[in-house]
Amino acid sequence: MNRDAIDAALARRLIEAQFPQWAALPIERVAHDGWDNRTFRLGDALSIRLPTGDWYAQQVAKEQRWLPCLAPHLPLPIPAPVARGEPGDGYPYAWSVYRWLDGEIAERTRVDDLPGFGAALARFLVALRAADATGGPPPGEHNFFRGGPLATYEAEALAAVETLGDEIPREAILRVWEEAMATTWERAPVWVHGDVAAGNLLVRDGRLAAVLDFGSSGVGDPACDVVIAWTYLDGPGRDAFRAALGLDAATWSRGRGWALWKALITLVGHLEDGTDASRPRRDIQRVLSA
Repeated sequence: MNRDAIDAALARRLIEAQFPQWAALPIERVAHDGWDNRTFRLGDALSIRLPTGDWYAQQVAKEQRWLPCLAPHLPLPIPAPVARGEPGDGYPYAWSVYRWLDGEIAERTRVDDLPGFGAALARFLVALRAADATGGPPPGEHNFFRGGPLATYEAEALAAVETLGDEIPREAILRVWEEAMATTWERAPVWVHGDVAAGNLLVRDGRLAAVLDFGSSGVGDPACDVVIAWTYLDGPGRDAFRAALGLDAATWSRGRGWALWKALITLVGHLEDGTDASRPRRDIQRVLSA
């Protein structure tokens, strides 16, 4: 479905048709709603989350099923499903209504203490890993294989290295990649968030306040949840995150591999589009230097 067609007017029609008890509430688009879903605020206490494509729509049932199970075990608020909507009015997917979570997207300028932030995030992920994973969704299309083996994206990563050529320090990148690929997760699957990024973290009063968007969650290898160490944290913040996370060196190495894959393919995309490539270049440098 055309993403631009998923607007506040459509959200209004779906609410009026399926949840008339909320029909009088105002609906406003949120400032940062990501790509996988369009999000709208519904009144003061609720939000509407509408998937933008087939793959993302697979996440609705998972979140409705598992988020209420995970929430009691976690030290920070996460989205709480209130209702599940069905396709209608030309919109082809299931969708969700959630409790609204207060806070601002975790831009670096809003965080007072980056090491404290890193440690708090690590404690959240430790608690998530400790939650019972029995029957949880394994890696697959629903979460873009987060929690699966890094090898899932090896061909794509190496193709990006070839495409980028002299744009990148090839030998250093290949060393990091080979180190990551030499390790595997050999323990029982654990819960992973799958997309730990600033846009999915809320802060209040300069501190981590909530974790959003479990669409990429599943059970498997937690290495994918380490990526933020290089894309957002640095120096003391990264050190505090790693110390509190309690993962072995092999998992940390695979996390570097996940971060490197994402930075490489993002850099290829920016160079092909002619858009600003400074962020993926910076992320590659961070992976290589830490």
